[in-house]
Amino acid sequence: MRIAIGAMIDGAGWILLICKFFGMIAGDWPWFVGTAAVIGGLFMIVEGVLGWCVVRGMGFKTPI
Repeated sequence: MRIAIGAMIDGAGWILLICKFFGMIAGDWPWFVGTAAVIGGLFMIVEGVLGWCVVRGMGFKTPI
């Protein structure tokens, strides 16, 4: 599940960055939001591949 959600967030970030690059969106916010989404999405994909969860790694008990 983490891999699929990470891929969706990553894809949305790339779409946002591409739209900003071609001038379809105004302002500076798409650079920051798009970059954060790409980095966050890639992190979620890595978490899913490794079978690791950052929240559980911090000691929080989450249902599996």
